[in-house]
Amino acid sequence: MNNNMKKIYDILLKEYGLQGWWPILDYIGENPTKTGSISGYHQGDYSFPRNDDERFEICAGAILTQSTAWTNVEKALLNLKKRNVLNEKGIIKLSHGKLKELIRPAGYFNQKAKKLKKFAEFYIKMDGKTPHRDELLDVWGIGPETADSILLYAYKVPSFVVDAYTRRIFSKLGMIDNKSTYDEIKSMFEDSLDRDYRIYQEFHALIVEHAKRCYSKGGDECMLQKQLIK
Repeated sequence: MNNNMKKIYDILLKEYGLQGWWPILDYIGENPTKTGSISGYHQGDYSFPRNDDERFEICAGAILTQSTAWTNVEKALLNLKKRNVLNEKGIIKLSHGKLKELIRPAGYFNQKAKKLKKFAEFYIKMDGKTPHRDELLDVWGIGPETADSILLYAYKVPSFVVDAYTRRIFSKLGMIDNKSTYDEIKSMFEDSLDRDYRIYQEFHALIVEHAKRCYSKGGDECMLQKQLIK
């Protein structure tokens, strides 16, 4: 690991602890931070996803979480789960109208219903194989952040996820600027970190938690700045 990046990771890990992402509906795991989902987290257990159903659930969650809070996504996933359609075949069999109704809590339900159907078709074609990033990006509705989330959490591929929280924190630290592209920021992390999906998962989740704690409601207080100059 790059020394500066390792220090940031160590500070966040000490402050917030292991995050245990991605939350799984059927897993009774305590939320380490009390933000986001109530349960489903699995700190220190990297065996997830344990089966194909959990893998598809993570993929669906990565699509549904676009432009909305995880608590809304969880409601949509539970609606699908209760009707036994939280799987690729179930999504395809549902009518577009019914799928929209079930995922309504996640917002943008018309587009997200189409995205889920397109992804379900792709998922079936993959037949259990791990997709390449370019293949995911070719699926309608799958952008870089969603593709990297799917690879990292559903397939344990060390592909770092960059989100708005990442941009805000690392801009504040002076490590990136407004002109930095998604791929440039992604490369900065991947060039600085050991290629270990567990580190990537924890670091991304810690960044999100830190941003929620220090940058919510217009605030921008960041304890990282003070600790990095020690």
